[in-house]
Amino acid sequence: MAYVILDKCEKCGDCVDECPVEAITEGEDKYVIDPDVCVDCGTCAEVCPVDAPVPEDEA
Repeated sequence: MAYVILDKCEKCGDCVDECPVEAITEGEDKYVIDPDVCVDCGTCAEVCPVDAPVPEDEA
């Protein structure tokens, strides 16, 4: 199951730098995770200072 980024994203870029499969791109108001590329590793959630990335079923 892919991760999603909640609206509380501050666009700091920490998650982008850590994603091993480059599934995260910059959206208009927040970063966005491509669910077809995400491998559900959770690295984005581990480095996010505001806990914006969450598993899709918790969004």
